[in-house]
Amino acid sequence: MAIELSFEDPAQPEIIALLEDGERFAASLYPPESNHQLPLAALRAPHVRFLVARDAAGRAVATAAIAVFGDWAELKRMWVAPEARGKGVAQAVLAALEAKAREEGARALMLETGIKNHAALAFYERAGFRRRGLFGDYQPDPISVFMEKGLS
Repeated sequence: MAIELSFEDPAQPEIIALLEDGERFAASLYPPESNHQLPLAALRAPHVRFLVARDAAGRAVATAAIAVFGDWAELKRMWVAPEARGKGVAQAVLAALEAKAREEGARALMLETGIKNHAALAFYERAGFRRRGLFGDYQPDPISVFMEKGLS
């Protein structure tokens, strides 16, 4: 699938719709207190880089962001529309965000996902992420899985 990747403002109607799709999916798996998705306002913060993948027709088909915290960054809000899955979009998005994190000086990329999101866990493990303990401001949650990938 031919895609174009660009860093954009997430406050666009079609991107908000994709974010809401991801929120509905997460809500179908986990209780609200175990959903750690950044809200739209936080996705527009100065330390966040928000990436959009668009198909050949210019439609947004995937989103993801990194929040940069000095020598590490956190992957947030990765979502690929169902019609774009299995076509290399997620791999392209992740590679672009890893490159951006390196460019910003991060030596590690971390993430939090849930125990029931088997597709995401398998994807991140294939991409070289390994399970780790808590990081950042997270609190212990038996539903959360924390992962890290070195960016050296």
